Amino acid sequence: MNAQVQIDQLLQRMTPILNRTPLVMCTLDDAQLQQLLHECLCVFREREGVCALLPKEIAEREAIPEDGGYRQITLQYSACLQVPGLTGIIVGELADAGIQANIVSARFHEHLLVSERDAAQAMQILYGISNRLQYS
Repeated sequence: MNAQVQIDQLLQRMTPILNRTPLVMCTLDDAQLQQLLHECLCVFREREGVCALLPKEIAEREAIPEDGGYRQITLQYSACLQVPGLTGIIVGELADAGIQANIVSARFHEHLLVSERDAAQAMQILYGISNRLQYS
């Protein structure tokens, strides 16, 4: 089976799930990281410091300066994620609509982070990708 057929089949069966919890990016010091690690959805150590993705309510409760307002869209597929080009197609379609998406690939799913204001439109586009392939 060639790669494009495999990608099309996965996209047909893709189910995007919107997480309703608003998320923010925060820079944490070591003490904050140790205290909040169990609340973090994602942590990345960069040269400038530790960046964490947290629920907005946690950042506000802890009075941690935050950047942006994001929503998480989990992409569920019915097969393995090891298909080159799959996320490129998804991100490309979102970009064509003017939506910036950051991808986090985890063990079981891929997750898109989109701005809160773009979340509904991103979901429409993701369902549109799947529907277009099912009925073409």
